[in-house]
Amino acid sequence: MEWLNYHHLLYFWVVAKEGSIVRAAEELSLAHPTISGQIHRLEQVLGTKLFVKKGRNLVLTDAGRVAFRYADEIFSLGREFLDTVKGRGAGKPLRLTVGVSDVLAKSIVHRILEPIFRLDEPIRLICRENRSMDTFMADLAVHAVDVVLSDAPAGPGTSVRTFSHPLGGCGLSFLAAPALAKVCARKFPRSLDGVPFLLPGGDSTFRRALNEWFDSKNIRPKIVGEMDDAALTHTLGEAGLGIFAIPDVVEKEILIRYKVALVGRAKEVGQRFYAISIERKINHPAVVAICETARRHLFA
Repeated sequence: MEWLNYHHLLYFWVVAKEGSIVRAAEELSLAHPTISGQIHRLEQVLGTKLFVKKGRNLVLTDAGRVAFRYADEIFSLGREFLDTVKGRGAGKPLRLTVGVSDVLAKSIVHRILEPIFRLDEPIRLICRENRSMDTFMADLAVHAVDVVLSDAPAGPGTSVRTFSHPLGGCGLSFLAAPALAKVCARKFPRSLDGVPFLLPGGDSTFRRALNEWFDSKNIRPKIVGEMDDAALTHTLGEAGLGIFAIPDVVEKEILIRYKVALVGRAKEVGQRFYAISIERKINHPAVVAICETARRHLFA
């Protein structure tokens, strides 16, 4: 009978979570060669590579993603076992693993996920971020994630059969530091022409929609920054460095959190949101709650 060395599996699991042997070594208080050697032995036992190098980081292979999913379950079950034996157990919560596209602002992700914490059944939420959509599609195929949140449906060229469930859409609100907002609010949207603007980075649907809207209005803002991190954009906007756009459903939240003011709104341009799964009919109660609340309330 073949036996699995759980120390090897533990070291692999920590490296997979931390993204590098250096950070895993700090977490485990072990030397780098010790961890590398144990993972190499695990790969020999399994007969396959679990990591490939990508720059300074280690990225999971397809086999590595499967191994990580099992390791996550194994060590989660181990913690639950200890809690139950020591009288701390209160029943196993329902697990939901969500892949979150990094182009989505955290404020909107929070609003989409919020309903699951109001369910009668306890939920353990696990969020996976900073991965490409191709990686997320592979994660769906091996059930490493239950659902992926994105501002675009799954592309037709994906090798995994998925279903993109529309959650709804919203318009945009344009915000800026109070002094800049006061000046630009008077003749919005023409006032955006030539004004410093903070754009979302990358080739996101949000960025493309903004560019198309600017073209349709013959507006040429002065682009002073492109940020992937929405929170950084909001902070720079608060500092008076430029105007920025947000989904209008989180306008109130951003106005309260940051010292900014409304410049104007554009209902004809915005973002749409999708829950992508490998199920045509969603059965997971937490995903059902996400979809129903988004359609009936958040994006109604």
